[in-house]
Amino acid sequence: MNEHPVWPHVEHNQERLRVLSDTVWAMPETCYNEARSTAAHLAELKHQGFDITENLAGIPTAIMGEAGSGGPVIAFLGEYDALSGLSQQADIAEQKPLEDGANGHGCGHNMLGSAAMLAAIAVRDWLRETETPGRVRYYGCPAEEGGSAKTFMVKAGAFDDVDIAITWHPGSIANVMRASSLAAARVDFTFAGRASHAAASPHLGRSALDAVELMNVGVNYLREHMSDQARVHYAYIDAGGTSPNVVQANAKVRYVVREPTAREMMKLIARVENVAKGAALMTDTKVSAHLVTVASELVPNTPLCDAMHRNMLALGAPPFNDEDRAYATQMQATMSDDDIASAYGMAGMAEGERMALAEFLVPDTIMPPALPGSTDVGDVSWVVPTVQMWGANYAIGTPFHSWQMVAQGKSGPAIKGMFHAAKVMAATGIDVLTDPDLIKRAKADLAMRVGSQGYVSPLPEGAKPPIGMMD
Repeated sequence: MNEHPVWPHVEHNQERLRVLSDTVWAMPETCYNEARSTAAHLAELKHQGFDITENLAGIPTAIMGEAGSGGPVIAFLGEYDALSGLSQQADIAEQKPLEDGANGHGCGHNMLGSAAMLAAIAVRDWLRETETPGRVRYYGCPAEEGGSAKTFMVKAGAFDDVDIAITWHPGSIANVMRASSLAAARVDFTFAGRASHAAASPHLGRSALDAVELMNVGVNYLREHMSDQARVHYAYIDAGGTSPNVVQANAKVRYVVREPTAREMMKLIARVENVAKGAALMTDTKVSAHLVTVASELVPNTPLCDAMHRNMLALGAPPFNDEDRAYATQMQATMSDDDIASAYGMAGMAEGERMALAEFLVPDTIMPPALPGSTDVGDVSWVVPTVQMWGANYAIGTPFHSWQMVAQGKSGPAIKGMFHAAKVMAATGIDVLTDPDLIKRAKADLAMRVGSQGYVSPLPEGAKPPIGMMD
């Protein structure tokens, strides 16, 4: 392994950023409510001497720190939101919440923001040391889990002068994200009927709850006529109350609609809306639809992916030891064979010899499948050449959005994988700053992929971030 000149700068600050990651893990906050997590990231940026922008794009929990002058603008994208209902004690191989019903970092965003900031700090220090022109930014992006804050940030122009964006996501197998993702939208359907005594005068009532249930049945029948890649999920936001002897006058259901492209997604939403209208007609109720959030599909960037993969190969796999392997083996014992096979499948690999940790790198000859999930990084990737990597942080097979992921969020393997990702991202940032041709090729690749129309925000005019709606 050849030592990259930026890696010592990563190592110099890695203990502070480990503390930041652990701090955020211990105070999990969800969608647009990340006040304490934002404050912790802001405090570290101030300690590091970055110029600060708060309330970015009018979002109280979105921040940006900048350092350097002249040259290209390189952005490192960080996140720090958690998930509801995933509270879990650390480092135990059984489901045991810290607090029943509380939040937990079941997608590793405590590490995601910390490693992105660590990479930004390292690049800033390298710029100072070498007196190289260039600006580095850390973007603290809230509400990735369902809130699509980056989509609103893009629409507000927060990335207009960025040349290259770099980020990562914790996972179990280190790899470069070379594939796209699903576009996704959250749509609230609110039904209004008429209350009545369910025994004495049911004929006078018009049940909004009946309408929601009929809508769900209709959408389930619609599944046969969607594309194979489409995904539709729903959750009751308001079931109309807890009194069964009252005809429910109001009810609300939230749908998530996913398709490989935003264009196809919007077409599918229109079909789901027609089902809602039919349910309202059948129940003599009224329905309104509100697009809450939306995220476009990812646009991969081949020149940046190649550069990131070269840096990953130069660094090698994370330096796991026997203690890490024993820890991961205990965690992996709580997972199914299907969980483990799925982790390899996401990397485009067939499972080989059973391993607890990914002490290997995925060859660049293997093309992983499209991501089965969605991310608001997609909208950034439409306007800025963007590159991402998966980290090797968890026992292979750890399901996303699970108690097992929360349990491992402060572990030795997780933090080693976090530092590993920071080094790969920082080195990729240096490549961009020192190779104008790489920026040129990355921008040409983006222009080719998005076509002459370019990016069209899927947000309707006047749309606002759903702050206070996503508790």
